[in-house]
Amino acid sequence: MKVGIIISQTDPETVWNALRFSNTAILEGHQIKIFLLGAGVEIENIKSEKFNVKEQLDRLNQLGGTMLACGTCIKSRNMQFEVCPISTMKDMLKLVVESDRVLTF
Repeated sequence: MKVGIIISQTDPETVWNALRFSNTAILEGHQIKIFLLGAGVEIENIKSEKFNVKEQLDRLNQLGGTMLACGTCIKSRNMQFEVCPISTMKDMLKLVVESDRVLTF
């Protein structure tokens, strides 16, 4: 199954669970594509001793998960961004259209 995941927040537990779910789905043979939107583009700045987001993000990359980020959201924050390719609303629309299921976190 193709699963699209939209992450639009920086709550450590929520993002950690979204990434754990993504990694589990990949291991079960599903295709995962994540789109970072709004505050979600700040994913690399999430720090939590209890919820290790970086570890799950690294695991996603090892497993071959795809991640895109909203370019406008990055620009509005004046961020330097190196986590994944910078994308547009057209890319997010394509993710939604091509996915069998879309989840938002």
